[in-house]
Amino acid sequence: MSLMLSSPAFKAQGPIPQRYSCEGKDVSPPLAWSGAPPGTKSLALIVDDPDAPDPAAPKITWVHWVLYNLPAGTTELPEDLHTLPPGTLQGLNDWQRPGYGGPCPPIGTHRYFHKLYALDTVLPNLGQPTKAQLESAMRGHVLAQAELTGTYRRRGEG
Repeated sequence: MSLMLSSPAFKAQGPIPQRYSCEGKDVSPPLAWSGAPPGTKSLALIVDDPDAPDPAAPKITWVHWVLYNLPAGTTELPEDLHTLPPGTLQGLNDWQRPGYGGPCPPIGTHRYFHKLYALDTVLPNLGQPTKAQLESAMRGHVLAQAELTGTYRRRGEG
């Protein structure tokens, strides 16, 4: 069995509903997963957009959410997550704050990668790490990875 990540709110490669964007309530989407391999001690989640600012000429990958040390037995995150599972810590997104920040592309249709990692360790408290700092701390500890990609285009965009 392999690690699988899904959302009841949108299909893989499908549009992310406006509710989860800056044009809606800007709440985190519900996520569910299964198939964490034996030996998983914790999970990490990174949500990012490699198409910023313009998908025709991307320059940066914009980070929307960074979570780590989710308990190994966790299999879902509810919509509009306010209370983190026990032990779960958050990193900084590219708005320089912890928590979820929804799609808000300035131009075009962007892709949003929800990446879940099964780790063979519980990471030390990294404070509020950036995506790069978390990826560095995870190096050598990833047992499996799952990905769910959704798209978003702001209203009024052709």
